[in-house]
Amino acid sequence: MFSFFKVIPTITTQELAEKLPTNPKIVDVRTSSEYRGGHIRQAKNLPLAQINNYRGNQEETVYVICQSGMRSKQAVKKLRKAGYSAVNVRGGMNQWRGTKVRGK
Repeated sequence: MFSFFKVIPTITTQELAEKLPTNPKIVDVRTSSEYRGGHIRQAKNLPLAQINNYRGNQEETVYVICQSGMRSKQAVKKLRKAGYSAVNVRGGMNQWRGTKVRGK
């Protein structure tokens, strides 16, 4: 069956938390002020408007997070179109129960 919608690979915040010991690539696509307010330690900030500037290893999976999961879903679509293995983090920072760090 043909579908107009490509399935976006997704994981939960709990699944992401379980991957932290393996030091996954995490991109936080919220604004820089949202990011400074509290983010996952390993996450690099690249606001959604700048996602086309992402330059990572195309062999490496990148996990994309935002506040609720909507912006990260858009970012994952763009990254996948550009050839990256990108995964959306469902629920975003609203669902994140792990440690958060403030500042840059």
